[in-house]
Amino acid sequence: MSAWLSLPFLNNPLQSWLLALGWLLLAVVLVSVVKPILVSWISALASHTRNHWNDALVNAVQGTRLPLAALIGLYPAVQSLSLPEAVSKWALGLAAVALFLQTGLWVSRFLDFWIRVSRERAISHDPETATGLAAMSFIARLLLWSLVFLLLLNNLGFNVTTLLAGLGVGGIAVGLALQNILGDLFSSLSIVLDKPFQIGHFVVVDNFSGTVENIGLKTTRIRSISGEIVVFSNTDLTKARLRNYKFMQERRIVFAFGVTYDTSAETLEQIPAVVKTIVDQQPNARFDRAHFKDFGDSRLNFEVVYWMKTSDYTAYMDTQQAINLGLVRECERIGAEFAFPTRTVQLQWSGALPVALQERVAAAP
Repeated sequence: MSAWLSLPFLNNPLQSWLLALGWLLLAVVLVSVVKPILVSWISALASHTRNHWNDALVNAVQGTRLPLAALIGLYPAVQSLSLPEAVSKWALGLAAVALFLQTGLWVSRFLDFWIRVSRERAISHDPETATGLAAMSFIARLLLWSLVFLLLLNNLGFNVTTLLAGLGVGGIAVGLALQNILGDLFSSLSIVLDKPFQIGHFVVVDNFSGTVENIGLKTTRIRSISGEIVVFSNTDLTKARLRNYKFMQERRIVFAFGVTYDTSAETLEQIPAVVKTIVDQQPNARFDRAHFKDFGDSRLNFEVVYWMKTSDYTAYMDTQQAINLGLVRECERIGAEFAFPTRTVQLQWSGALPVALQERVAAAP
């Protein structure tokens, strides 16, 4: 038997070839037999826990590929044989490629499962976080496979440092070309993580205002008050001075009105108290102050400040309307007239007026 195993075949004893074949068969058996058993065991453990790490591990193990496992088995198989240097180097390089690819698949499937589950849990109550997790998944996979590629090149004997230096100029060109896209992508992550606004919030950006409907990887869509969709790039939103009314608990209101110059001092003194009474009658308003502010060109100006106890814009407009109507009624009652822009022109004439003008003056009431 030993003599038979010692028979030479392609410069190696038959025993060495059988050992190499055994390593390849072992790799195949591990994937075909052991993998299902391992998956069942981890799944049983996962059924008794509430976290998703075990489920992510099961998903990663299920990503084991039989062809890659067989190629990985080339490494110990080649070590047991005496082969020409070129053949041995080629086989070991192929095994290294398979090992790095399989490791990348395991890590990628683990991350994908964890991020997918996190998105499903967040999408019902926090859609922005779900969008951000999608961007994180893309970036994580990009970084992972870039790292796998570099490690693979380094293992195959390439000078990665020289390669990266050579790609420097090209990388700068690509970076400049993708500057806006990558800027919007990272701005999307910034919006999701920092949360200056969320879906459903009413915001004002420059001269545009509306409700946020969607936060994407590159753009954010806002439905304006008039009904159309306004699309902003995420980079523009992170650079803009944005007002978010969702977090406003109270709304400070300042408005002014004016009365005519022939209003008596006694009536002017009554107006602040009248305004206070009107504002206090509104259920959602809290009076702050009312003052005779200054003398305008054609009116005596009053300034009123009050607070809305709710941030609802419709409630504010209803309250302001009630206050305006109350002011009209009360000013009529106390004899104050609202002023409007007027101009008085005085004409001086020396001598007798023209006949036509005399007739008009005589006919005037």
